[in-house]
Amino acid sequence: MIFDPFQPFLASEFQVKFATEHWEQRGAAVLRRAVFCEEQGVFTGDDRDEIDDTAIPIVAVSLLGGTAHEVVGTVRIYQPEPGLWWGSRLAVAAEYRRVGMLGASLIRLAVCSAHARGCRTFLAHVQGQNVPLFRKLNWETLEEVELHGMVHHRMRANLAAYPPFAAPETGFRSLAKRAA
Repeated sequence: MIFDPFQPFLASEFQVKFATEHWEQRGAAVLRRAVFCEEQGVFTGDDRDEIDDTAIPIVAVSLLGGTAHEVVGTVRIYQPEPGLWWGSRLAVAAEYRRVGMLGASLIRLAVCSAHARGCRTFLAHVQGQNVPLFRKLNWETLEEVELHGMVHHRMRANLAAYPPFAAPETGFRSLAKRAA
């Protein structure tokens, strides 16, 4: 008897929040290393830098039966000067990239939580292949730059599309929307 292969289980519910628990912070670091060092080869060994000393890590955590399971997405935000915020190191686990809203949910919480903390300008250097997503989310390209040997767009979020959100430690739940 031949059995059809089955697809691995993927959670369909997620909590997008500030990484307040040690395991969430560790999971974000592991995911960043997997994406930026192992998969993309942008960095060798580790992608941590001095920004991590002050940045706020944000995570998308898969939920199983309402219980937190694993970090499947991450981004970090930081404020180098009053009113100016940056987002960087947006990463989603490879097996969850077809869940159409994880990257957008991380971006939404990043900008909305910074907006609640006095953000007047929110910027990011976005890899070229991710520019269409950011444009759909009300971002505009300010200029193209080369970073780490890759084309990036320095982009700015339209803050009018991101109302302030003052509860990022608990964040919000999202249901999966499977991409085709």
